[in-house]
Amino acid sequence: MGGSAAKRRIVYQIYPKSFYDSDQDGIGDLKGITAKLDYLKALGVNTLWLNPIYASPQIDNGYDVSDYYQLDPTFGTWDDFAELVKQVHAKGMELILDLVLNHTSDQHPWFKEALKDKQSKYRDYYIWQEAPAGKLPNNWGSFFGGSVWQADPTTKNNYYFHLFAKEMPDLNWKNPAVREEMYQVAKFWLAQGIDGFRLDAFIHIAKADLAQNVLTDSDSPQIAEMFYANLPAVKTYLAEFIGRLRQEKPDIFILGEAASADIDLAVTYTTPEKKACDTVVTFRYFTDDESYLDQELPRIGQLLPLDLKAFRTNMLEWQKRLEGVSYPTLYWSNHDLPRIVTRFAPKKAPEKAAKMLATLMYLQRGIPCIYYGEELGMRSAFLPDLAGFEDEQIIDFATKAQAKGKTPEEILKMASQAHKMAARTPLRWDDSDFGGFSSILPWKWGQETSASIKAQMADEKSVLSFYQQVLALKQTDLFIDGRFILENTEPELYVYRRILAGKEALVLCNLSEHPQTVALSAPGKVCLSSNAKVHEKSVTLKEYGCLVLMREGV
Repeated sequence: MGGSAAKRRIVYQIYPKSFYDSDQDGIGDLKGITAKLDYLKALGVNTLWLNPIYASPQIDNGYDVSDYYQLDPTFGTWDDFAELVKQVHAKGMELILDLVLNHTSDQHPWFKEALKDKQSKYRDYYIWQEAPAGKLPNNWGSFFGGSVWQADPTTKNNYYFHLFAKEMPDLNWKNPAVREEMYQVAKFWLAQGIDGFRLDAFIHIAKADLAQNVLTDSDSPQIAEMFYANLPAVKTYLAEFIGRLRQEKPDIFILGEAASADIDLAVTYTTPEKKACDTVVTFRYFTDDESYLDQELPRIGQLLPLDLKAFRTNMLEWQKRLEGVSYPTLYWSNHDLPRIVTRFAPKKAPEKAAKMLATLMYLQRGIPCIYYGEELGMRSAFLPDLAGFEDEQIIDFATKAQAKGKTPEEILKMASQAHKMAARTPLRWDDSDFGGFSSILPWKWGQETSASIKAQMADEKSVLSFYQQVLALKQTDLFIDGRFILENTEPELYVYRRILAGKEALVLCNLSEHPQTVALSAPGKVCLSSNAKVHEKSVTLKEYGCLVLMREGV
């Protein structure tokens, strides 16, 4: 399904620690994924993306890789992995792995050698900078809080660069040896039978002049994306890396994480002749309604509503500007975001909202990327203590929220709604203790109220059943190749047409809790409906209702 066939992919993101625990140690594993492939096949997905499974100290849940050539034993053995690949392919699906390009763990042999011997070739695998006593090399801030600079434990007044946790030093992609090493890593995994990669944080692999400070009156480190995101050299490195991989495996599928990329960069990162990604994920679809932000509290603990008007504008730009170039990634949730039903925050009928959101997003032009459990209408869980967030920034949020009079329960609720860790709890397979995920307390556990897979499989009106219908429609030519036309409606309505070879689908979605009536210019055949009613010349969409009408002879 590589190359032009990429448009037919329906990707399902699996967070391995939380999918299914086969050996009952509280942590999901490779055998657990293999055991549930029939479920995924029946759902209607055809490409599985696994979050990192490499050897790791798990400072950042596997994104801190200590050995790219080894599996983390938590997830199983090489035999387990080989069996997973074999069974995925036997069921007509494909498997892609998360590939961490920007950094390694500080426990990686390269970094250990770089610390031990400054004359080692591995010293130049990372980014180092000297600074006068008592000062840092610059005032750039880490995404995980604090400075991007951490003191070199072996050399006075010297520092290494880390864009994420201090235990995750950034690789120096200026060094051709680093680029060769990462190609060899990718080549190794292709030899194990996988079908492609999700390129983690690739937009950060180039950095600007390290002597340049952010211009600010503040004494605190500053997020400085203009100096370490989407720099021109990223395109050069990406073309070289992907170009070589496509020579190795012409039908490879590449999903790039381009979180802060705008539409122009997305075009560049996905233009085929530029040896680029098949599709990229951007966070720019979703604009928060800033009017709800409490300026006296850190943003990280505050869930803000979606700005529906901005969302429509953003989606339209990505839909139309990528026509003739590539297919956008269609997604609502991932491991770095609150779950969409929580984020959308329906005041009532969350199951109906989940159905509407699936219809809205996945029947557009593009490649669906579904986060595990989303097909159940799963919400972010309520985590019972601050330690569960594994984030110092949440501790800071809690301290400031408490000073403003928030109770511990209110603080935990706010953090659980807003933070990514509350979106990483185990999938609920049945209604037994710990949801049938494991027989013991899972690695991450919190209260979550969506119905289990077992319960939803027995209910033809469930969110799961509805997702199966949406994904079946998505596999038809009309919803893959059809033109996309978004109608000019009020922000609480999202209405679009897909048109191909004399057929037209009219997709109507109500993003509000209030009934909406939409006039029809012509009748049609209902092929998908939730909380909606068709009249002779109009459609009534009840709260979070949605409808797909098919027409012939257009």
